[in-house]
Amino acid sequence: MEAPKTPAKRPAETLRPFVSVAVYIVVATLVTLWLSGPSLRQVIGYSLLLALGFVAFLGSLLVLYYAPIGSGLKLALSLLILVVLLPVMGIQNTFLFEVATQVGIFAALALGLNIVVGFAGLLDLGYVAFYAVGAYLWAIVGSNQANIAFGTDIFPLPAFWFFPFLFIALGVAAVTGILLGLPVLRLRGDYLAIVTLAFGEVIRVVVNNLDKPINLTNGPQGIRAIQRPPLFFKPALTALGITVDDATLYALYFYFLVLLVVGFAILITRRLEGSWVGRAWTAIREDELAAQAMGIPLVRMKLAAFAAGASFAGAMGMIFGAKQYFINPESFTFMESIGVLSMVIVGGMGSIPGAIVGATVVTVLNLQVLKGFSLLLNQLRATGAVIPGINYSLAQWPTQLDPAKYERLVFGVLLVIMSILRPQGIIPERRHQLELAERAPAAAPAPVVGGGDGD
Repeated sequence: MEAPKTPAKRPAETLRPFVSVAVYIVVATLVTLWLSGPSLRQVIGYSLLLALGFVAFLGSLLVLYYAPIGSGLKLALSLLILVVLLPVMGIQNTFLFEVATQVGIFAALALGLNIVVGFAGLLDLGYVAFYAVGAYLWAIVGSNQANIAFGTDIFPLPAFWFFPFLFIALGVAAVTGILLGLPVLRLRGDYLAIVTLAFGEVIRVVVNNLDKPINLTNGPQGIRAIQRPPLFFKPALTALGITVDDATLYALYFYFLVLLVVGFAILITRRLEGSWVGRAWTAIREDELAAQAMGIPLVRMKLAAFAAGASFAGAMGMIFGAKQYFINPESFTFMESIGVLSMVIVGGMGSIPGAIVGATVVTVLNLQVLKGFSLLLNQLRATGAVIPGINYSLAQWPTQLDPAKYERLVFGVLLVIMSILRPQGIIPERRHQLELAERAPAAAPAPVVGGGDGD
């Protein structure tokens, strides 16, 4: 007997989701372009309005993720948003480039930490150490600091060395991850978290004090004038008659460089997730003893998780150092590790799209929304606005209560809310989603009908 055939979807049913998504993208793009223009910058609350518009624009990627359309069409529309529309907005308002680049940097960090915490189940609270390793590696040789340390005159290295050192930073960070993993192989849970936290603090203290006897890191004063990658495409733009200042060119450059690295990170993470290595990490996360009994090499798999996660952080640390032009130990504190961990938890541990969404939510909340609220409050305070009902003048509002100063409190509240309302994260990993569904209380059994002594 033949199985019943599934009726084919009518063209209207297939086209309707695409039209809805396209309309949302067009409306969000037009609104954000309008808000990013110069005509509204003097409006009270402009920063907050721009933040909300940019959130709506980035939300189009999330709408695409859930839209019932083909994967090829999703990829094409995502590239249109990231490669065409967002750069147009960034040229009009370079602050949007800064936010988008920071989102990309933290997305790569969240993807790397997601390998360690989400895939392998190893709680790492010192992840920022690998970020610092990559940043200081290029900062030393890409500035005059190496001349001070070694008494030479061959530094900084030429700008074209940036790209070979990107791979070197990746390798050095991976080796550092293995060195961290070796002494903690027998630890798990809280003990592992404490040791990794100590490792992150050790790295920060070392770079903070390594200005003597050899001044390698310049201590708390940091390293400045870090070499940036070459603008190899600038002569071609000049030949075409396109004149763009270096600041805008570097904003474009770093945005696309970060976007390219994030793309590679997604590709590599997806390949690892579906490979035997990813399945071994999942087995270790679920039950380490059972995984060992099944013949999974715990030592190699744990070291591979630490190395893979650290390599992403090392590459992004180097890009961060070149982009900022200046780094110091305060850029790599314990709170940075907590911030990246909160991104993974908010997005969904073990979930690749979840890590990206978590990085976007936390970064935009920090860079735009909270600061937008603070700027709005300052503008209202300057105009002498009064809260109706209680007749309280905002000029008396203490500066200690500015929202931007409470980002850690907001992150903590966000984590508590997520733990209560959606513990699996915004976009959960399928396995975690099924586990939570199994743990949910079963429905009450239906009453038995017709029961009695005569049965």
